[in-house]
Amino acid sequence: MSNTPPTPTAAAAGSAAIPQPTSNSGATAGSPGAAPTPVAAQPTSGNSTLAALYRLFSKAFNLPLLNISRLAWVDYLKGIAILLVVYRHVLIGIQRSVAAANEHGAGLTPVPEYLETANMIFFSFRMPLFFILSGIFISGSLAKRSLGKILGIKFENLMYPYFIWVTLQVTLQIILGSNTNSNRSLIDYTYILYQPRSLDQFWYLPALFNTTAIYLLVKHYLKPPAWGQILLGLALYFLSHLEYFHRISMISDWMEFYFFFALGDIISVYFFQEKTQNFLKSPITLLCITPIFFLTQWCYLSHPFMDHVTESGEAPFMAVALIGCFSMFVLSLRMQIWGVMKFLRIIGYHSLYIYVTHVFVAALVRVALTKFGHIHNPFILLAGGIFFGITIPIIFYNLLIVDGPLWFLFSYKKRKKQTGSPSAKTSLPS
Repeated sequence: MSNTPPTPTAAAAGSAAIPQPTSNSGATAGSPGAAPTPVAAQPTSGNSTLAALYRLFSKAFNLPLLNISRLAWVDYLKGIAILLVVYRHVLIGIQRSVAAANEHGAGLTPVPEYLETANMIFFSFRMPLFFILSGIFISGSLAKRSLGKILGIKFENLMYPYFIWVTLQVTLQIILGSNTNSNRSLIDYTYILYQPRSLDQFWYLPALFNTTAIYLLVKHYLKPPAWGQILLGLALYFLSHLEYFHRISMISDWMEFYFFFALGDIISVYFFQEKTQNFLKSPITLLCITPIFFLTQWCYLSHPFMDHVTESGEAPFMAVALIGCFSMFVLSLRMQIWGVMKFLRIIGYHSLYIYVTHVFVAALVRVALTKFGHIHNPFILLAGGIFFGITIPIIFYNLLIVDGPLWFLFSYKKRKKQTGSPSAKTSLPS
């Protein structure tokens, strides 16, 4: 994701207004009934401090983004998806921490089962959602840029942060040792090249890059029809979980999600047409899809024929995932119309930076609360991990990465700050 936040203007930053003198026509100074000579109000130190704090807050969270309405649904959609991703990873961290402590006789209360149930509901569609969304915009990118240019941009946006941050995380996990939930050794560095699934959340970045690159190469050189791409995607999806491919996740991951990326590209021809948009934005559509969404999730979690389908690679899982993705598209378009929960737009815009760094932050929060605060309540740990796992990466990016000294953590070349709509950039988690 190469999006950089717009520069806050003085007006957007909430600069304090200074009252202006007013005139009292027909009365002179000192005459009866004349208004006192107006004196320009000077900003007090308190007002100046508040204005400065607001400007800092505005920059830290990139609030001017909210003044941009174009394709706001994209940020809503990514905001929902990344929030679900953070929920999963924070919950897993707590579960592992409790299990490890109980092995040493701590006697901690296990995480309630319904929190894991919620995680499984979200699991069924959140990652396919990112690939469909990225696929929707790929033909538009190809129409404006050469194949080589797109691949270069994708490598800088996805693979460069992958190599930097996965190396940092593995290194810290090795140094901290037993203070983390991971048992890392030097051999884990080799997984960066062929087994990213063994490196926590980072598998997504090479998966999206590889899926994008291979899809573009097939599209550009072989030029298959739409149905050919769909058939290829289905074949790759079912083959991806064979042991021969599954043992090398750098290969199996792009195979698994190629279908969803291809589907996004194919539906893009119709997605932005007025009739389609009217249908998706209709409150009736949301009303109809909502019970279908919950019904399929109930089947996914409880029906006997779904008992073995807890991961992708199965036809029922694909059906549940597609219904979940469609539901989230409809919901995000309605949220754009309603203009509610705008914080999701901020979260969605920064989804890549949250994705890369939230595990660091959530782990530190969990350790601080359990080791130093002696807090083991799973709800407090979950709420704290999610809140800080989202807000700290946003602040870190806007204050230290954008025009800051740590720009090299996300790009190998310092970029000029850009303005305009970031929402059309969809590499992440575009």
